[in-house]
Amino acid sequence: METDTKPGQKLRSLEKHLRKENPMLVDAIQDFRRLDKIARRMGFLNRDQTYASQIAWWPLISVLGTFSAGKSTFINHYLEYPLQPTGTQAVDDRFTVICYTADRDVRVLPGIALNSDPRFPFYRMSRELEKVSPGEGGRVDSYLQLKTCPSDRLKGQIFIDSPGFDADAQRTATLRITDYIIDLSDLVLVFFDARHPEPGAMRDTLKHLVANTINRPDSSKFLYILNQIDTSARENNPEEVVGAWQRSIAQEGLTATRFYCIYIPEAAIPIEDEALRNRYETKRDRDMAEIHNRIRQVSLERAYRIVGTLESTVKEIRDKKVATLRESLHQWRRKVLWRDGAIITGLAGIYVMVGLWAGYLNRDQLVPPRIETYIADPLWRISLVITGIVIFLVIHFWDRKGAARQVLTALNDRAADADRDDMARALRKNLRPWRTIFNPQPIGWGSRADRQTRDILANVDRYVQTLNDSFATPSGRPGEWERDRVEDELAADPG
Repeated sequence: METDTKPGQKLRSLEKHLRKENPMLVDAIQDFRRLDKIARRMGFLNRDQTYASQIAWWPLISVLGTFSAGKSTFINHYLEYPLQPTGTQAVDDRFTVICYTADRDVRVLPGIALNSDPRFPFYRMSRELEKVSPGEGGRVDSYLQLKTCPSDRLKGQIFIDSPGFDADAQRTATLRITDYIIDLSDLVLVFFDARHPEPGAMRDTLKHLVANTINRPDSSKFLYILNQIDTSARENNPEEVVGAWQRSIAQEGLTATRFYCIYIPEAAIPIEDEALRNRYETKRDRDMAEIHNRIRQVSLERAYRIVGTLESTVKEIRDKKVATLRESLHQWRRKVLWRDGAIITGLAGIYVMVGLWAGYLNRDQLVPPRIETYIADPLWRISLVITGIVIFLVIHFWDRKGAARQVLTALNDRAADADRDDMARALRKNLRPWRTIFNPQPIGWGSRADRQTRDILANVDRYVQTLNDSFATPSGRPGEWERDRVEDELAADPG
């Protein structure tokens, strides 16, 4: 029975929500539960952790970019609601998580509302901040805030508005949070300012938003948007502006992409020439429609992302973490056995030397008769053996600790930052004093755990097939999802 912990509360809350929205993902939650149990037995997770909290279960769209690039203006335009403050200077220095509310009043809640609620992204972000900037974990309100908005376009989605990179003095922590939300996001809108066609001063920002993302397996979720392109109408040179930015991002390694060129009608400069205005509006409307379409598709992509995350997490444990743990245990065992061999050799040598000195092995009497009498006594010999065993055990467990420190240090050096604590915790669990060094299998991993992970992977394939059947009909015959939709339409309008 699942204990009433925060992870348990999160999963139950998700199940209640998903039963109405996407019942297939309820089964995925059950597989996350099974995976959590395996990981806790092995030491990869604490009791208050769950892999389900490491992903966003609601579709997540993040808006990143340089300051004054029009990020907040775009969000207000999309939501059709004046939610975010706008301006030519940095108007907000915090990440703002925006979610729907039925209340007509906008609420602004502090960062602790996100840090302490496992249903939202940024759950326990204070720990991440503490890792990168000691002392900043207690200042989570300086980095995050939660806003509610009654716009119907927000239903079933979460937006994140980011502070401008170039305007934030807390840059290291900001980049850490940016990396975190990029990993969570289903769609990342990267905004650049067309009013600054020479982006050399933003080279560091370009490197983080472009060079660090082009080799990601999910690079297709990044849309690069050149905003406020209407400012180029004065010289009628949008191609030159776009070309300057394309050359800049090409220097960072991204060559096979294009900019979406847009501007927000409410904030646009007047374009007097009708033909020129039509040209700009046509390009804007086409690109804006593509961006809006991608945002609408996020809900569909979310289901595939969650299933993909389940699969990658299982494979990470099976193919990487278990193998790394076995290798670390092998190194530790080898170090301990070598040291034990040296100890045994040393103790045997001492025993032989004492025997020779006492004349036990050499019949020439070289010691006083009284000592010879002691040595000839069987109880004395037994005591000598017991003393040797005690000395061996003391040194053995001392060496176990020393070898464990060396292996832990080596593991920390080669493990990724995200896995370091988990791997160290699991290894320490396997190095407890009462665990024999001759067991090569990590604690919690065996034929049962292996079978369970294989079952989860088989379920992942089934989930993907279910999703495919819901949205595609290669046979030409309506699938279950399509039949239900047709039946609903007929029931609503029999004619």
